[in-house]
Amino acid sequence: MQRYAVIVDPLSTGREYPAAFREAGVEPIAVMTAPEPAPAFIASWHPENFEHILYYEGDIKALAEKVKAFDPICVVPGSETATEVCDALVEEVLPGTLNDPARTLARRDKWEMAVALQKAGVPHLRQINTADEAEVAAWLKESGLEGKKLVVKPPKSMGADNVHVVEAGADWRHAFGEVVGQENKAGFINESAIVQEFAEGVEYLIDSYSVDGNHAFVDICRYVKVQRGDRIGIYDQVNFVEHDDADAQLVWKYVLEVLEAVGIRNGCGHTEVILTEEGPRLLEIAARPAGGGHQIITTVATGTNQILRTVAHRVRGEQLPDFRLIQQVRGTFVSADAHGVWKNAELFDGLKNGEVPAYFEDGIAYKTGDVVPLTVDLFTPIGWIILAAPTMADIERDYKWIKDKESQIIIEPVA
Repeated sequence: MQRYAVIVDPLSTGREYPAAFREAGVEPIAVMTAPEPAPAFIASWHPENFEHILYYEGDIKALAEKVKAFDPICVVPGSETATEVCDALVEEVLPGTLNDPARTLARRDKWEMAVALQKAGVPHLRQINTADEAEVAAWLKESGLEGKKLVVKPPKSMGADNVHVVEAGADWRHAFGEVVGQENKAGFINESAIVQEFAEGVEYLIDSYSVDGNHAFVDICRYVKVQRGDRIGIYDQVNFVEHDDADAQLVWKYVLEVLEAVGIRNGCGHTEVILTEEGPRLLEIAARPAGGGHQIITTVATGTNQILRTVAHRVRGEQLPDFRLIQQVRGTFVSADAHGVWKNAELFDGLKNGEVPAYFEDGIAYKTGDVVPLTVDLFTPIGWIILAAPTMADIERDYKWIKDKESQIIIEPVA
């Protein structure tokens, strides 16, 4: 008898679910929350991977009846845009098999995340969510953050979309205006903006996988980002860290509190945390697999990933143990410092001809003559490169090669 798994918005990393479920003998079904994906996700939508595609048209009960006809073994979110519809659909089709339905927004909206942490007594950053400049000004004065370094961002941003840093003493109003009323990468208008105290410290990415409230440690990485103007979400390095590293354990203990606070009970958790002098502080959490090629790189580093753990859980009833690194791995990004025509993409030909011994894979999507965007977030780099080797010295050697080539990139402005 054929078994089915439903993936809501199988976009971004979620596009990896169909092959993984099919390999386990389960037929995937796509549920799309909109007639067409948002522009940032169009390239990752592969309808040819599905025999059955259903659409949410505003009536969750009508959609649930269509899904029930397949008697699926699970309903899982494939991307950030899936969170709210997926939670509602699960409660109609397979109630209790995903996450706490009363805290859906705490897993999607950054303001609601902060509210959930406050209610649970979990340390969090000071912030306000509003569309009113006067309200921000009053809050900054009351909170003692007036004139301090700040971050301004959309409540439902993703991939560092439209995240701005405001230097100490600078006027935050320009960044505020850049967010409120603007369309975000998910295709929605930002009805408000979060103004948040700036967290000084090392940034970590932490992935988890939960089964009935038991949380497994999937991977942890130290981020290195660079700043261009007031944009701070420009990724440079993603460095995998061993599970028993002292800071990793401190951060993981904090993430366990966060997972409980926002009601993650089953499935993937993708959390970003700053380790400050006062301790870990949440930037954001998402109830879906990590995106941006992270499933590939996690497999290289640990031998498994969140997609494979999902299949193990949903198909075989297994929860895989906490991770161990099997080799040193770094993901690095190649950025463009201008919008224009890339004149010398051949700079990176050496990746595949032996000049870079630690080279594993790349996602450089442009060639000579292509128009490339100015890199401002996770959606706009020229590409990414994965390095894997026995030692960190090997990684550093080849990372320097990549950055040297990046410094030689020639981009001709577009008239």
